[in-house]
Amino acid sequence: MKALMKTFVPRTESLLLLSLIVAPLTACKSTPPPAVENQPSNVGVETSIAHVQQSTDYLEVPARVSADPSKVVHIFPPLSGRMLGLRVLPGQEVKKGDVIAQLQSSDIAAARSDFEKAKIEVIRADRALTRGKLLLQHDVLSQADYYELEATAQAAHSELERARQRIHELGFAEDGVSDEVYLRSPISGVVLDIGSAAGEMQRSLDNANAIATIANIDTVWILGDAFERDLSSVKPGRQVEIRINAFPDLKLTGHIDNIGDALDPTTRTLKLRVVLPNPRHTLKTDMFATIRIPGAVRNAVILPATAVLHEGDRTFVFIPNASGKFDQRTVTIGRTFDSGGVRNIEILTGLNDGEKVVTVGGALLRPTSGE
Repeated sequence: MKALMKTFVPRTESLLLLSLIVAPLTACKSTPPPAVENQPSNVGVETSIAHVQQSTDYLEVPARVSADPSKVVHIFPPLSGRMLGLRVLPGQEVKKGDVIAQLQSSDIAAARSDFEKAKIEVIRADRALTRGKLLLQHDVLSQADYYELEATAQAAHSELERARQRIHELGFAEDGVSDEVYLRSPISGVVLDIGSAAGEMQRSLDNANAIATIANIDTVWILGDAFERDLSSVKPGRQVEIRINAFPDLKLTGHIDNIGDALDPTTRTLKLRVVLPNPRHTLKTDMFATIRIPGAVRNAVILPATAVLHEGDRTFVFIPNASGKFDQRTVTIGRTFDSGGVRNIEILTGLNDGEKVVTVGGALLRPTSGE
């Protein structure tokens, strides 16, 4: 019976024992570790060696993409009439011969009427010339009168041809009945602008606005505005870099093709031009660009741009010291640039070639001392 008996601990004693065991554990977990400035473990901190390399100074000229004016066409209505519809939109690519717009006009009726009158006059003049020839052979008509009949016939034929040509210029056949004309693109290119809408009345060529403007942009111009003070760096034929704001990773090269002869009196700038091939039409007209003209080559201390930190008007880097901590060093920076897929920055003052610098994790560090 004694072997089967169990020993029971009172509930109050169990709770007391449990609290004595748990309390030290809780106290150990809630006590924070002492703060250590610039912990030697340097978890997440990466360093790099500052090095000297050749660096090129660039003059950056603001620019924009433009179509070659000699490859831009403005499509005007050949006759007055009402616009039935436009078949294109700005930015749309078209092929030579594509229909741009449809126009309805009463001018073609007048042109056909002139053509019919000219045909009647030709018939009359030819008949008179035939009779005159017979009369001349029988000495009934003088040679002078016959020459006059010939001149009249020639004039009638010329007028008929003119009337026929006018109908063809309007885009019609002389034996047709339609009063609608289809305006077609004379070149392959991109629609830059449209100047009409369906239902609008268009006047004749003399006083009309262009229905559409189309440009071939297989080749484009990069037009820059160089300031007067920078003209010493701008030379015809000089190789330049082109950066397009819309495509930051796109780097193009070209040569200065032309420099203007007159300063803009308002901006005091001079136009310069770079011609670039654009077979895929990646560059669009009026895109913003920058023409970068190389200048002097010099040696500069280079670092990954992530090494440089800013606080207010101060710029600084962190330098590991002998004790495994970090010193804050004020630096003066120059230009930033990409090299091998890394964004680098020039250090003009405050750092020497071969010094080790924190490139990752510097924002988590605190300096051991000021300068």
